[in-house]
Amino acid sequence: MRECESRCVDRSVDALVQSAGTAVAFQALEMLGSCYGTRVAVLAGPGLNGADGRVAGAWLKYRGAHVDVIEVSTQPAVLRGFDLVIDAAFGVGCSRPYTAPSVSSGTLVLAVDVPSGVNADNGEFLGSPMKADVTLAIAAAKYAHVTGPSQAFVGEVRVADIGLVDEFRDGIIEDSDLWSLGVSHEDDHKWKHALAVFAGSELMSGAAELVARGAIAAGASMIRLQCREGAVDVSSLPPEVVRATGTKFDQRCRAVVAGPGLGGGATPWLEERLVDVHVPIVLDADALDRSFLQRLAPSTSRVITPHAGEFERLMGGAMPSDGLAATRQASHDLGCVVLLKGPTTYVAEPTGTIRVVRSGTPALATAGSGDVLAGMIGATIARGHAPFVAAALAAHLHGRAGARMSTFAPASEIAQEVTFLLDEIAFDRAITQ
Repeated sequence: MRECESRCVDRSVDALVQSAGTAVAFQALEMLGSCYGTRVAVLAGPGLNGADGRVAGAWLKYRGAHVDVIEVSTQPAVLRGFDLVIDAAFGVGCSRPYTAPSVSSGTLVLAVDVPSGVNADNGEFLGSPMKADVTLAIAAAKYAHVTGPSQAFVGEVRVADIGLVDEFRDGIIEDSDLWSLGVSHEDDHKWKHALAVFAGSELMSGAAELVARGAIAAGASMIRLQCREGAVDVSSLPPEVVRATGTKFDQRCRAVVAGPGLGGGATPWLEERLVDVHVPIVLDADALDRSFLQRLAPSTSRVITPHAGEFERLMGGAMPSDGLAATRQASHDLGCVVLLKGPTTYVAEPTGTIRVVRSGTPALATAGSGDVLAGMIGATIARGHAPFVAAALAAHLHGRAGARMSTFAPASEIAQEVTFLLDEIAFDRAITQ
């Protein structure tokens, strides 16, 4: 943010504070519904964050709110009798322990940029922050909004665009990013978006079906499936799936998904089939073996999709609280795209760029949902998206599909919701164009 501010040579600090403070006031008004007669406390610190809060307080007072500006140096232990508290004590520059006052029940809390007492870089606590109902990020989202223990304290994150940030390296995937999915072309044919799948075994035959259904829903035009031990019941598979045999890879396939349901000790079986493959490979579940990953052709683009337990096994240590930084480091160390699955999903590429997916839902915390996601990523790659982009978009689409499902719905229902969503996206795109 300091770099962005230094580039805005045509705008004074006062102008930036006025823009940010006004945005905070509008957000406060939205939360209150009406200004007149409401009680608002502005917890103001000594820096720019406090200045933003003071501007917001003046705006609200002018429109009829009763506003108390409370300096951090004289703050009470408890804030009582307020409809809304604006937490503008310390923003992204907080570097020392801070204990926020508690608020009485029913009081709304609006945090300016980040809850005070949070390290904006990694989401760790610097003392005891106040839990916000809404956090208004000034100019851009901060890492503390999407990683570390602070995620439980930011509430709903909204962004106030004040014309300050003009370039990004990292970002959060939004619904509008999905518009590039589901696009067809006149020269499409069954091999143009074909996918090879190595999944399923005698004990986990359902994994192959889930991968296949996820891939078809996301646009795979043909699937060539090979199962370990040849154990999958053909009658359960979608009719578009072709059973493959032998160890020779069909070079007409544009991408590979490998690992779901193969069982332990599957890497020698996989290596025999994938060692000379030069299309992007999505590795999930039983294919997540670090030594196997390193034996694949160096020129091959690889996407790995571990959950926290698999991540710990791959990286040889406990899962850090800062999942974003851990994913970035793992991608650099392993030389591949890493998608760390969880309530917040992180996708990193070796250059260090991160995409964050926040559409996850407890409905996806069920056996087989990861298999569906692996198939969706493979299909999205096969349709022409770069592996890093494909992983991020498929993960967001997967989360959005899960949000539409009923409580405790099985993973087998995800693919149908994906189909419905892509149809809606295609319709919106058509009427907009």
